[in-house]
Formats: sequence, C-alpha cells, structure tokens
Amino acid sequence: MKAAVFRGNGRIAAEDWPRPSIGAGELLLHLRGCGLCGSDIAKIVSPDTKAPAVFGHELVGDVVEVGAGVRGIGRGDRVVAAHHVPCGECHYCRRGSESMCRAFKESHLDPGGFAEFVRVPATNVAQATFALPAHVSDEAASFVEPLGCCLRATRRTGLQPGDAAVVVGLGSIGCLFVQLLARSGATVVGVDVSPARIEIARTLGLPAMSVSEASAAIARLSGGRGADVVVITGGGASVLGWAMTAVRDGGGIHYFAGGPGDALPVALETLYHRELTITATYSSSPADLAEAFRLVTTGALKLDALYTHRLPLERLEEGVTLMRTARALKVYVTP
Repeated sequence: MKAAVFRGNGRIAAEDWPRPSIGAGELLLHLRGCGLCGSDIAKIVSPDTKAPAVFGHELVGDVVEVGAGVRGIGRGDRVVAAHHVPCGECHYCRRGSESMCRAFKESHLDPGGFAEFVRVPATNVAQATFALPAHVSDEAASFVEPLGCCLRATRRTGLQPGDAAVVVGLGSIGCLFVQLLARSGATVVGVDVSPARIEIARTLGLPAMSVSEASAAIARLSGGRGADVVVITGGGASVLGWAMTAVRDGGGIHYFAGGPGDALPVALETLYHRELTITATYSSSPADLAEAFRLVTTGALKLDALYTHRLPLERLEEGVTLMRTARALKVYVTP
C-alpha cells in the first residue's frame, strides 16, 4: 500500500509501506481521509523524531475487514477511530487524567492515518471507534478527535455561563474553541495576528479580531475586569505576556498547545498576588470523544469550512508548508 512516510529532517515521501493485517477484535480501514494536525507538524519538523514513521490521527475510513468478536461495526461501515485509549483502571484514569495513563501513551493506530489502510487495535475499536451516519461529511467527521481534546480543555478551564472568554489563535482549533465556549454560555472574543485567519473566522460568523481590537472588546464585555478565561492555542510561551494583560484577577489561562519557550515569562509574585491559575490539557478521554461524536453528528458546530485545502498523500509535505506559513487553516489529506 502507499503511505506518506516521514524520513527525517522534515522530509516526507509517498512510498510503499506494509499493509497491516488484523487479529481478533480489530478492524482494517481503507482510508477516506485524515486531517493534518499541529501535533503531526511538530513531529515532522522536530530533529528528535525517529524515522521512518507514518503520522496522522484525525482519520475517517471504510471498514474492509472485521476481526472475530467485533460487535456493532461491520464491513462497509464508515467510521472514525481515535489513536489513544486509556486502561480505565489506573490511578490516572480514576482521577480523570486519562491522557497520563501509561496504556494511553502506548496505544496507537497501525500505521498512522496518512496511509491507504490502517489497523485499529481491539482496545481502540471498543472505546474510540464510531460508525458514521450518512449525512455527516468525511471532513466534519475527521474533527471528532480534535474536538474531543477541546471539550476536555473546556471543562478544565472551569468556565461558567456568563463568563468572558478569550481564544488566542484562530486556526482550526481556535475556531472550535470559540464555538464550544459560546455553547457553554460564555461571551467569547477570538484573537489572531493574521488578517487572513480573522477573515476566515468572520465568514463563519465567529467574533474574530486583532489584538488591538480585542483589548478594547475584553474591557467592554467584562466591565473592565478582564477575561475570566484565556485559552491559548498556539504561539508558545511568548503569548503569556499578553494573556496576563487580558485575564482578570483570580482568572485562568489555559495552554491547549505546546510550543517554543523553556520558561513562562511571568513572575511568581504576580501569580501569587493576582491569584491566577495556569492549566493545560493533552488529548482527550473516551467520554470526550463520545460527546464530540454527538456534537459532530447533530451538526452543532461549523466544521466543513475549517478545511481550506485538500491534498493527496503525495503532497503531504506541501500541506505541512501551507499550515506552517499560515496559508492554510486546515489541510485534509486523502489517499
């Protein structure tokens, strides 16, 4: 089969890759498409990532083989499947930190979604695979996994109805957050430095603005207090300085994404006297994925328009460049 293979130093090439075989409880999918995620790009550009490898985890595929014992999913079904699943029994799982579970970190699809065929292990089939209704597009369905991550982050912010919230970064993830926070009853401001991304967000009907516009809007919407919650979806540690000016005393700043910076540019004394809380989340739980699937299949969010580019496997490297240079909001990769 063909796959987009990472060969190190940011290089990706369409090559032959062994087609996986399945066992009991497993599925083999013929890929319809896979979203290109920021975490995929981070691995591709990192000098520490081991090669060869096939990435991609926001996938949609048709079931072509079904292992013994699989219930509720059959050959010919169109499904989404997530790449990480927890054990559900360890200390981390019992305390709602499923993404810190050792089984979660070790689980994966075989290979990633930038390939013609993917094996879904039995634990992933049981906990994180969903059969899609006909009315849901492939592109919208591919957002189940990233949307699940956003749902978990939204819960961790402690956001309450009536709060003022700010989303920093209006890539596809930022646009998801703006919609989710608004559904939670918050008044939301989306911020980006890219005029193109601001324009795309506005075409979706989202409250998108520049940094200078946002500062005035936050003050107006919060009665001068500042935002109750600031969610940072990109930019690394350098964004924290502005977030500190936007958040109210006693408020929270949530880092959804990693990025450059080995230290956070904020004085401990400032955190202490202002009683600020900084949180972070990494990935999602099976319950988050189930809720994300419900939101996707009921059409609760605007999703299809977040894909600005659609490319075949052979052009995945081009897709990485488009997203890194902010010329693409989101890239959908097809075999």
